[in-house]
Amino acid sequence: MNTYRDPSRAYAENSVLTAPPERLVVMLYDGAGRFLARAAAATREGDAAAAGTALGRAGAILDELLATLDFEAGEIAAHLGDIYLFCNRELLRAQIDRDAKRIERVAVLLGGLRESWATLASAPAAPGAGAGRRTALGDAVA
Repeated sequence: MNTYRDPSRAYAENSVLTAPPERLVVMLYDGAGRFLARAAAATREGDAAAAGTALGRAGAILDELLATLDFEAGEIAAHLGDIYLFCNRELLRAQIDRDAKRIERVAVLLGGLRESWATLASAPAAPGAGAGRRTALGDAVA
């Protein structure tokens, strides 16, 4: 498919390619939230295949979030890593037990983290700050 024929796709691709790291994390959380909502709905409807697909996509996003952490940036990265691993275990358990409530609890937990990252992504840089301050991704925040 020609990207130029689908303006919304071109816009989405450009948004990802030009976004700062903190904004990319917010986008990942947004994607996880969408897949978790689909998974919970499919689980309630008894559609194990659709739930499994959505949970797989959400799990892949959690794996990506985990892979982007810079554990040398401080203890926040380690805590986030623990949370992502916990969420993956909970989603596996939710799939086995066909438990939509467990999926929703993970969605709420990730939603809270998403809001924190969104605040970080939208915060203006303080004068004189930046070069020494690093995010859990290991990137300097200007």
